Amino acid sequence: SGINAEYGGRRMALVQRLNTLNRCVTSTRLLSEQAKLREAWNPNPSFDPKVMTTFLDDVNHDLHANMREFLSKDKFFVPRYNIPLEEERELALQRLKQLCDNKFISVHFFSTNPAAVFAAHENASIVDGAMATKMTVQFNLFGGTVLKLGTSRHKEVLDGIDSLSNIGCFGLSELGYGNNAVEMETTATYDADTDELVVNTPSVKAQKYWITNGAIHANFMVVFAQLYTGGVNNGIHGVLVPIRDAEGNTMPGVTIHDMGIKMGLNGIDNAKISFDNVRVPRENLLNKESELHEGGEYTTKISGNNRARFLKVADQLLSGRICIASMSQGASKACMAIALRYSATRLTAGPAGKSDFPILGYQLQQHALIPLLAKTYIYDIALKQIQAMYSKYTVPTRDIYTVSHREIVMMCCAIKAVTGWHVNTAATIGRERCGGQGYLASNRFGPAIGGSHSSMTAEGDNSVLMMKVAMEYMADMAAKMRPGKNLGAALKMMYPQYAPGVVLRGGKGGSGRDIEFMRKIMDLREKILFVQVAQKMRVSMKDKAAARAARFEKWSTQEQDLVQAAARAYSEKLISDMCHEKIGLADPTIQPVLKKMYNLYLVTVLQENIGFFLSNNLISRKAAAGLRNDFDALIKDIAPDALALADGFGITDEMLSAPIARDWELYNSYDNAGEMEKYEDMIRT
Repeated sequence: SGINAEYGGRRMALVQRLNTLNRCVTSTRLLSEQAKLREAWNPNPSFDPKVMTTFLDDVNHDLHANMREFLSKDKFFVPRYNIPLEEERELALQRLKQLCDNKFISVHFFSTNPAAVFAAHENASIVDGAMATKMTVQFNLFGGTVLKLGTSRHKEVLDGIDSLSNIGCFGLSELGYGNNAVEMETTATYDADTDELVVNTPSVKAQKYWITNGAIHANFMVVFAQLYTGGVNNGIHGVLVPIRDAEGNTMPGVTIHDMGIKMGLNGIDNAKISFDNVRVPRENLLNKESELHEGGEYTTKISGNNRARFLKVADQLLSGRICIASMSQGASKACMAIALRYSATRLTAGPAGKSDFPILGYQLQQHALIPLLAKTYIYDIALKQIQAMYSKYTVPTRDIYTVSHREIVMMCCAIKAVTGWHVNTAATIGRERCGGQGYLASNRFGPAIGGSHSSMTAEGDNSVLMMKVAMEYMADMAAKMRPGKNLGAALKMMYPQYAPGVVLRGGKGGSGRDIEFMRKIMDLREKILFVQVAQKMRVSMKDKAAARAARFEKWSTQEQDLVQAAARAYSEKLISDMCHEKIGLADPTIQPVLKKMYNLYLVTVLQENIGFFLSNNLISRKAAAGLRNDFDALIKDIAPDALALADGFGITDEMLSAPIARDWELYNSYDNAGEMEKYEDMIRT
């Protein structure tokens, strides 16, 4: 093809230039053949990758740059694979301590600059997913909960979080109670005679389960338990419970079981933990919102029932979902960069049958990787917008956005789920498209796949989070359509259901290059699906209990496919809207390629849901058939900039680590045993 002929010419010219340059080099290692091939792919990209990095980082530019430099210079962060479990766990902790000692993360960032917490998670996840997971429990779940729910009487514990002198864990999930944690069995019962709380695990199902940091390192746990005073259940509250003493010995009454080997992230020391009437001072109750006074009087600032109190005390899960999304994006970026860099250097049969043609030139490779690259970019732009909105919501002095708690909940759930699913897809397809090399642990896809399954499950199963999105959306619909409320909003919500095809323009049916058309039909898709959900959920029963049971039956056993589709439509439209706005504010030099990526994202969403758009008369058959041509053309337009877009992530060679993303000939010139330390010694000297 023309592009491939142009590529061949560029490659010949560049190799000649670099050969001349290499003959002049005396004090540094000659440029590798792989580096030459990467440069040959497109010596003159349409934009400066450094400008793109600045755009993607969005804020906290110094933190991003300094952390990347630190993670790249210190060989302590070079991945290690064939090591004992105990050593792997200790390595994850000591790496985290290095980041803490160099002030890259602080629990107090939540009070001043939450986006800095998310930036630290993204960069850490690229290097070591286990370290990043220990970080998110220590600083977000444990530290953030103590910060936000504790008071001055918990300052001693809080002050030890940044230094890791107090390592904590988060005791919410129980063996028998995950997504329905509000029904957990663990109790904290006030004993007026001793002015203590007695924490107890009444059954096997009440064990605190999947407790990160619990098996080896933590000395404190925030235990969530049903708080009883005078025989009355006041709902779930957080209690600080020491689980180990200063020497690391398990505290009396505490039982800790190491959960052992997992399918990935084995640097995390997960545990199941139970309590046999463990006594702690009454003051260990995290009491910012609710207080237990001496003698047993209970007061609370939280209005509503016990479920409302649970949602308040478990609120740190919202920022946790953004932390997980940030970690997922770090891993997705790394997988895309590794796959694309290798694809530009792996040569195979060209027109003459010689091994002189990079597999990235093949349509097969481009169609597999470039749509994933576009999604990685689009999700990242949207995630940064959500981070900004969360920061505004939690640090009100910032003048960024004004959002409601319901909007924050929906956005956090949506972006965590979408990015969690995406990293699994990106890692799996990236591994496949890199062939046998992708199967080697040191090339990073395997650890990313293992980590992606944690992203899909931790802090809310992704599909359950989609249900949460739908529930919040439906509650918002109900509020807007309630008698006496905004009739215009109700009519606007209902209109799409009864006006099929109104978006079609002059019978043309739109186009995959018409951005506003695609945005419009994505908006209509969201509204139509949620109106359908609302219609399915309607019940005509005067008995409230019977009506509630009927709605449960419909929601949980009959209409989940529809509920999931509606929530996904909301998520994809949310991401689209955020990117459309942000790209319009980008540096003019990067806007053209960003607009192509955004266009490709929209076309991909339409193709993935083409049955819905056709059956609801939102796109003509002619336009639907033309989407494939639009898809092909967009990928062809983006392909020359693929490596520059990967460089735009700002990930250094050392952070990527994978041999196939660097000099894989050098890596295979000696007995490497699948490890990277000797390679780093050679490269750095």
